[in-house]
Amino acid sequence: MIAVVDYGLGNLGSVTKAFRRVGAPVTLTGDPEALRAARALVLPGDGAFGTAMDELRARGLLGVLREAISAEKPLLGICVGMQLLFEASEEHGHHEGLGVLQGQVRRFEGDLPVPHMGWNQLRWVRRDQMLRGLEPGSHVYFVHSYYCNADPGDVIATADYGLEFPAIVGSGSVWGMQFHPEKSQAVGLRLIENFVELVRERREARLNARSFA
Repeated sequence: MIAVVDYGLGNLGSVTKAFRRVGAPVTLTGDPEALRAARALVLPGDGAFGTAMDELRARGLLGVLREAISAEKPLLGICVGMQLLFEASEEHGHHEGLGVLQGQVRRFEGDLPVPHMGWNQLRWVRRDQMLRGLEPGSHVYFVHSYYCNADPGDVIATADYGLEFPAIVGSGSVWGMQFHPEKSQAVGLRLIENFVELVRERREARLNARSFA
């Protein structure tokens, strides 16, 4: 079972429906024990970084997320959920994040309207299983005022909005998408399918490793 983390923020219903649409076994829950029992976690997010961290902390979910990351359980962060994976954000002051990925969350500067809202193209930076079945230049849907200043080695794909910024990141068993795959039509559904397949493949690899131990 894949669990969408319910902490009161984010497009929880639409994210859950998107996973169901691709046939994934998924549940929406904020129960710590149910999240611990899940094979993988999806961390959505809307609104402010600091508010999201406060809600996770108040609901006792920060420890659950850190346990999952330490155990190399697959985790996908979406929009603000991706930003929470980084060390800190400058949104409305300084706020510490989960720190699983190196880098800071910064506000867009320049002449373009903020938030960045609408369809934008992805540019591949490195090959990754998350991109299976997709072509460079695929369009996805963004709504955000802040971007992640990530370690270049963690960047899978970028987009451009006055500057080139990370659109998909990944390190180990953790991935993030700055855009909303649940709103990105066929491309977004394919990305969700790819995450589901990665979860299945990693589970099978672990089971095979145990059988040969």
